[in-house]
Amino acid sequence: MQNEKSGVLWVVASFLIWGIMPVYWKHLSHVQSDEILTGRIVWAFFSTLLLILILKNGKQLLQDVSELWKKQFQFWSLFIASILVTSNWFIYIWAVNHNYIVQTSLGYYINPLVSVLLGIFFLKEKLSSLQKIAFLLAASAVVILTFSYGKFPWIALTLAVTFAVYGFIKKRIQLDSLRGLAIETLFMTPFAIGYYIYLFMKGQAVFLHSDVKTDILLVLTGVATALPLVLYAKGVQMIPLNVSGFFQYIAPTMMLFLAVVVYKESFSSIEMLSFSIIWAALILFTISKVYETISMKRNAH
Repeated sequence: MQNEKSGVLWVVASFLIWGIMPVYWKHLSHVQSDEILTGRIVWAFFSTLLLILILKNGKQLLQDVSELWKKQFQFWSLFIASILVTSNWFIYIWAVNHNYIVQTSLGYYINPLVSVLLGIFFLKEKLSSLQKIAFLLAASAVVILTFSYGKFPWIALTLAVTFAVYGFIKKRIQLDSLRGLAIETLFMTPFAIGYYIYLFMKGQAVFLHSDVKTDILLVLTGVATALPLVLYAKGVQMIPLNVSGFFQYIAPTMMLFLAVVVYKESFSSIEMLSFSIIWAALILFTISKVYETISMKRNAH
């Protein structure tokens, strides 16, 4: 029981950090999104590598890389996953710093539903009646938003799809989350360093050419990336999956609050209606998953 309580604390802490991240990126809004992303990749790699070495897991990291290279399908799958998560990071940073936090919130609300869709198409999983209703509700909300905006909510959908496909690939590769992040960022680090050299040669880099605060914030993007992941990985092992599922909505709820209350983004009555429909869909979806878990436990006994 004590372990489960500790697990809840770790997981909630991770989602609180993810939820507050728009504030962090807003403090870097004077830096171009491509440079923030470049720094995030490089510093995330060095931060995770340093933590791995502190934990004396360097040997396991080398073994992971060696094993991945032997399994070429998994190696290139992880490479694709790294491209997806990098794309997700860029869109998210760009959206936050261009006042689209409401759409980022929407993206992470519908992410679990997109994940289930992938299960239907690729793993031939079946939906319960409640889950079918949840999908119809979510789809109707997206249609309403599309007509409301006068254009497709591409930021929300791209964030949801890239992260869902990333998660789908990662679940099929047995890797420690911290070492996995190190390898993913290692894939992208040569490109990031190359791009940083280009920015410096062109005189367009903000890093080391601005104030100390900006430099520190750019360096700490690595810690900001790795810390919540480590907390989540530690906590999720101690609690049932359906319990952690409840907490995943903390982050998008905080994002929505920050968008509307702190950063005064517009939130019309149509958007309120659409989000309410999505919340209803998520409640139905969560109830169905809890019911499935309870049924599986009963059948096991």
